[in-house]
Amino acid sequence: MHIVNIHKAKNWLSQLVDTAGQGEEIVITKKGKPVARLCALTKKSKRKPGLFKGKMWIADDFDAPLSNDILDAFEEK
Repeated sequence: MHIVNIHKAKNWLSQLVDTAGQGEEIVITKKGKPVARLCALTKKSKRKPGLFKGKMWIADDFDAPLSNDILDAFEEK
């Protein structure tokens, strides 16, 4: 972890971003107190279509209108 004051961070931002991109964490301070952290973004994994195939199902009446007693429960009648 690198600790850098805000004035140095302004002058060296490009280099600090490169350092953070390589996995190092940068803490930026102002008047000796930590105020921000610069770190690498994690890469999102690619979505794999069909991952839950056969593990989930949706009822045939999923989008059917609700019965009056259920509607009344939602509306606190």
